[in-house]
Amino acid sequence: MPEKPFTDQELLAYLDENLSVALMSQIEDALRHSDSLRVRLASLSRQRNEGVHSVGEIWRRNRLSCPSRSQLGGYLLETLSPEYHEFIDFHLTETGCRYCEANLEDLKAGLSAASQDSNRRRQKYFQSSAGYLSADKDEQ
Repeated sequence: MPEKPFTDQELLAYLDENLSVALMSQIEDALRHSDSLRVRLASLSRQRNEGVHSVGEIWRRNRLSCPSRSQLGGYLLETLSPEYHEFIDFHLTETGCRYCEANLEDLKAGLSAASQDSNRRRQKYFQSSAGYLSADKDEQ
């Protein structure tokens, strides 16, 4: 099986689990079949642990390009400027940031739960108000 050439950045992102599911699977498959790739990955891991860092590595590790949770909430509610909305969309779709995708899914679940709670609360208010209104009507 010919080995697909992965970049050092892809392999380091693999170690941090910062790749799309498809690319993670490709690298895992290649690692199963290639001794040289396993040696290369171990060497990269050792270098990183010994303090050999690039600006790009620090940027990725600290997730400096990831939007905050509140910015992701703004993206979900469509309250961001068009440019920033476009940036987050690019970040989610093109880079496939699993960290931000998980945050967004969590926010969606919370929004759905909040909407259900709001509907229940509204229904209770209506039911309790209907009782008062009918009592006022009977008194007249």
